[in-house]
Amino acid sequence: MAELPVISSHILHGMPAFVRDRIGARALLQANRAAGFDLELIEGRNCFIPHAAVVGFVNAAARAAGEPNLGILMAPLMNAANYGSFGRYVLGADTLGRSIERAIAALCYHSTDDRMSVAIVGDEARYSYGFALAGRAGYDIIASAAAGVLLSVLRAYLPGDWRPLRIELDIDKPHQTGPFEDVFQCPVVFNAPAVTIVTERHHLLAAPRRAAWPIVTIEDVARDRRGGAPRDLLDIVVEQIRAQVITGSVSIDSAAQSMDTSVRTLQRELNRAGTDFRSMANAARAQRATELLRHTNGSITRVSAEMGYSSPANFARAFRKVTGRGPREFRSKVY
Repeated sequence: MAELPVISSHILHGMPAFVRDRIGARALLQANRAAGFDLELIEGRNCFIPHAAVVGFVNAAARAAGEPNLGILMAPLMNAANYGSFGRYVLGADTLGRSIERAIAALCYHSTDDRMSVAIVGDEARYSYGFALAGRAGYDIIASAAAGVLLSVLRAYLPGDWRPLRIELDIDKPHQTGPFEDVFQCPVVFNAPAVTIVTERHHLLAAPRRAAWPIVTIEDVARDRRGGAPRDLLDIVVEQIRAQVITGSVSIDSAAQSMDTSVRTLQRELNRAGTDFRSMANAARAQRATELLRHTNGSITRVSAEMGYSSPANFARAFRKVTGRGPREFRSKVY
């Protein structure tokens, strides 16, 4: 398998609710199926999901809505403040310029294979972002949403009446450009090398508009993201299984879909690495079950249902196979 880029699930904050409220529950179901996850159930949790799953989600939502401009409808809702410790670290800088520098430095804890940069050209500052799967079907939606995220960083520091000099998008020029300029309230250039927000250079010295955020260091981000976004195949598969465990439904078909590969290819790669999907899934379920048994007072039946087992007896057998103890015995040892 080729290297698989992944990104923090925090980028989807608010998207499932937006799709349900603006398009409908059926569209959300279709989008979740395309992604391979119930993305609403992992929202707010620190998971890494394939870029392909993000593109699949928004592309399916756009098709269900019959809305080619879904990205610009979503752009105003995008906000780096919702990106967990990464967002708090970025927005905790004392100037806009340092905030952008923090975003660039910490990007490895947010995603793999994406690019971010800032360039000074004369009196202009150019804040740019490149998505790993730029150009794939559905990417036009991602590009507009990404512009919304970059804008949220600048707007955290600049006056309410501030407008960009222009926005550049790395997508083909649409038949109608007016909706883009209406939403972004500035000229929009298409067929650019990357998503770029262009503003006056002196704005980089602007101080934050809101009171100070709680102090977050890049070491905090590293601890929260366990050293960075995963790159190794097994680590990526573990992340997909972990996200599935949270939603209560684990399957190799959904994992392969979210990773933009076939079940057969995924099985072959796991076998080559000396493991298999079932063993990895059982281990992830057992780890999550021990957390629930240790830290919650929920009944064994509830924990079983939370883990996606058809019955408490099946859960108990699987848990004992991995841990050597039944769930009741484990809980009694804990307390």
